[in-house]
Amino acid sequence: MKTLILAGGKGTRLWPLSRELMPKQFIRIFDDTSLFQKTVERALLFSKPKEIFVVTNREYRFRVFDELRDMGIEIPEENVLLEPVGKNTLPAIYWGLKVIHENFGKSKVAVLPSDHLIDANEKYIKAFRTAERLAEDYLVTFGIKPTRPHTGYGYIKPGEKLEGGYKVAEFKEKPDFETARKYVEEGYYWNSGMFMFDTELFIEDVKRLAPEIHNAFEEAKSIEEVYELVPDISVDYGIMEKTDRAAVVPLNTYWNDLGSFDAIYDAFEKDENGNAIKIKGTKAGYIGVDSKNNLIMTERLTATVGVKDLIIIDTGDALLVAHRGESQKVKEVYRKLKEKGDERVLVHRTAYRPWGSYTVLEEGERYKIKRLTVLPGRKLSLQMHYHRSEHWVVVRGTARVIVGDKEILLRPGESTFIPAGVKHRLENPGKVVLEVIETQIGEYLGEDDIIRFQDDFGR
Repeated sequence: MKTLILAGGKGTRLWPLSRELMPKQFIRIFDDTSLFQKTVERALLFSKPKEIFVVTNREYRFRVFDELRDMGIEIPEENVLLEPVGKNTLPAIYWGLKVIHENFGKSKVAVLPSDHLIDANEKYIKAFRTAERLAEDYLVTFGIKPTRPHTGYGYIKPGEKLEGGYKVAEFKEKPDFETARKYVEEGYYWNSGMFMFDTELFIEDVKRLAPEIHNAFEEAKSIEEVYELVPDISVDYGIMEKTDRAAVVPLNTYWNDLGSFDAIYDAFEKDENGNAIKIKGTKAGYIGVDSKNNLIMTERLTATVGVKDLIIIDTGDALLVAHRGESQKVKEVYRKLKEKGDERVLVHRTAYRPWGSYTVLEEGERYKIKRLTVLPGRKLSLQMHYHRSEHWVVVRGTARVIVGDKEILLRPGESTFIPAGVKHRLENPGKVVLEVIETQIGEYLGEDDIIRFQDDFGR
């Protein structure tokens, strides 16, 4: 069995926890393992590293490889397929299965979203082995037995009984509450968004039911041209709802798509007052007085008095307060910020780069203070800024610095100054993480004030 992991989503319904350049699949929501890493662990139950493929956004390329490196897992670089732009799940899945078919021939492929929380127990393994057998004749999806009526999921009506599953009688869109209650009573399943496909069957059905997808991949000369031609369409709408050979295998294990803060609340353990609490940082904390059934995720000391059923998400640079049950509307906040061009839809105070990360510690008019973290052996681009000067102070590790035509080594406590308009570069030649405090001064401090002359990461 091969595995295709879909890791290109932006997680707009989880703002401000999730940002475009650090979406939910790469966030450590529950422990020190990201949702993407948990998905890779599940993939390894059935596939060798060389049999795991990832479709992701070009912006996430280095995030994917860093996540894999942290796990001590190497997959071939060509197994990571980089979309120039997101066009929903059907183009992504077709591209992945097409590449797998070209590399391995006729194959069974598990298609896994990278941002779900799942208990990968014996029942999980059994369901995937059952789906692997059914995939010889059917396009298989996995159905979750509902625990309650839910208006945020699509539903699957099971039809004729098969060995280990059912033919799909009908797919249902996200319903209102009364319709959802009816679906639960009648034995419908939640649509999990996970699949098992035979490459030959799937490619054949795409050619038959979505020829514009098939033709784009056959006729275009580059992946950029392909993605200009293909429509923005989901695999459910484009294939599964149209094919006459859809099947569903029940997946009787814990599953949560973490598609909203209400879903995250459901997944967390609760205290004696029904509060789900996640504290990040040594100075953060939570005190609740007469407060019940709240989701609190905070990076600072947070206190609530006499409140209940709230979602409170504090990320240092943004604060979200919402009623539980209303969190699907968070995407409207994201949309309004996006329309305004607010950079807080893109990055947190901590932004990850191929060389490491930076955290904005403080900023004001004409100044910004950052903490730069550079991984061993990595270097920033050789670059220049028109509108700002920079002052670097080494806190930890050893820095190799180029300023103009000079190259120097800096150790903890030592510093250097880079005037505006001067080429410069920062490198970590050592074996430990390099930490630098950077003070920027200038009339414009945007991240787009950068001219790169040389870059190890092709930017």
